[in-house]
Amino acid sequence: MQDLVVLVADKNMQFALRGALGRPQALGTRPLTWDIRPHMGRDGGVRTSGADMLACDAGRFSHALMLLDFQGCGHEERETPLSLEGKLDEQLQRVWGSRAKCIVIAPEVDIWLWGSDRVLHEALQWSTEESIRDWLRHRGFEFDAAGKPLQPKEAIEAVCRRQKRPRSSAIYESITGRVSLQHCTDQTFQRLRAQLLAWFAP
Repeated sequence: MQDLVVLVADKNMQFALRGALGRPQALGTRPLTWDIRPHMGRDGGVRTSGADMLACDAGRFSHALMLLDFQGCGHEERETPLSLEGKLDEQLQRVWGSRAKCIVIAPEVDIWLWGSDRVLHEALQWSTEESIRDWLRHRGFEFDAAGKPLQPKEAIEAVCRRQKRPRSSAIYESITGRVSLQHCTDQTFQRLRAQLLAWFAP
């Protein structure tokens, strides 16, 4: 039996998780065996059918995670990310009990890329003296108190256009494969890491 199956909303999320799960020491967990699968229906598909899809794997994996972006899930006007997460947790627990968890990322997984300027600059081959964040501020992007853009996907797209690079999934894995995982300030990533630590302590 493998340790963990992860259902995610798209390839970018798949590669971001792959970069993080491939670093058990940085996460603080023991080494894991895992399988990450993107849902063809993206965020809305994970919300509506993800728990049913994962139910089929309850006998083959010891634990399950289900991840989706709040932005684009189809329920942004109806509830909060945490209330949606709670409802999806309930769906998972009917089959998995305490062995499964949903993480609703607010606003979207791109927020995880904005931890370290150094890692961002290296992954995106940024060589300009002006930092990426300053470059974005001068183009009208707003940032929260933690220094992360309020529109993280649009910000990374703007930087990729500036660098004449596609916004590929490989960028997500490159950044999460190098950024500090224990000091990430994003609340959704903190919940993810706390759950992994609870399940897979060294």
